[in-house]
Amino acid sequence: MPTDALGQALLLTARNAIGKRFGRAASPVGTLAELAEPGATFVTLTQRGQLRGCIGSLEAQRPLAIDVAENAIAAAFRDPRFPPLEEDELSRTRVEVSLLTPAEPFPVASEADALSRLRPGIDGLILSYGRHRATFLPQVWESLPEARQFVAQLKLKAGLPADFWHAQIALARYGARKWKET
Repeated sequence: MPTDALGQALLLTARNAIGKRFGRAASPVGTLAELAEPGATFVTLTQRGQLRGCIGSLEAQRPLAIDVAENAIAAAFRDPRFPPLEEDELSRTRVEVSLLTPAEPFPVASEADALSRLRPGIDGLILSYGRHRATFLPQVWESLPEARQFVAQLKLKAGLPADFWHAQIALARYGARKWKET
């Protein structure tokens, strides 16, 4: 468990929200002023190091505690890439919470410009083009450490060809603090 109170509270809030769906008693979270402030989070679930669900918010539009709880429920039961979490999976599921900084426009002159200015391991990236939109959290750099590969996979996630580029692609970047159960 994380040593700081906010990280511990966010992880407990996420796990409590999922456990409540199975009728489990909640662990005490404690009272922190930050939990009532608006926040944007992603909740990532893993099993044996493999993704099991990940859902989040890119903009802070609701209190942090509510955002984490709702995203935890969505990651566990509504991520379209996975079947809903079963109760017997809960004990082997690890929770990670990422608290996002506000996204800032990242204007670029070309794909080469974007690739040269991205900060691996630091930048989360939002790519938008018409009705296509996708994001990768900063921790995705752990599995896609090369900028070209990172952006190509993000384009695929958005439903675009990996080699696609257009002047109207809009990028925004953000940072994240993350906490993960051990």
